[in-house]
Amino acid sequence: MDALSEQARLARMGRPQGMAFRLSKIGHAVFYVADLPRAVRFYTEVLGLEVSDVYGEEMMAGGMVFLRFGTDHHGIALVGGAGPHDAERGGLHHIAFEVATLDEVLRARAHLARHGVALDFEGRRRAGAQLAIEFRDPDGHRLEIYWGIDQIGSDGRARPAEEWKGADTLERAVADPARGQDTTVQDPALLRR
Repeated sequence: MDALSEQARLARMGRPQGMAFRLSKIGHAVFYVADLPRAVRFYTEVLGLEVSDVYGEEMMAGGMVFLRFGTDHHGIALVGGAGPHDAERGGLHHIAFEVATLDEVLRARAHLARHGVALDFEGRRRAGAQLAIEFRDPDGHRLEIYWGIDQIGSDGRARPAEEWKGADTLERAVADPARGQDTTVQDPALLRR
């Protein structure tokens, strides 16, 4: 195939009709960084983001800092230390896409399964409390689809760590919501029994 016809073929690709979910925005990006304090200084002092939460080494190798632009718990997160990349250049940990409803996360899970995409994680992480699925694209990039990330109010305070409720399945996250989180599923048939 010549370059021009390949470009035309790529230009015709689009969203299939009737998809059961719609990604609404890139919700956050997480980066590996070589020097966590240096990176946090850059994102706070140079770019003006605010710290929402911090994981120590005991929670995430290298430590992790969650930073926000506005009310979403985090728009950027930074993971310190080495990872599966050149730590001097930094690298992508994952990119997350937001959907409008919890049902859409459940429908996205079923859609990915129908397409043979394995999940790396499903459920609820700790800081931010969003319900999510995590998986990889064909090139191995880590992706997340989520709903319900914590919002930070005008007082600037995040959910206290003692209220974090990790869950290792979406069903467990739905059955045991974090304080203030409405995990009502509109279509209960989407839940696994």
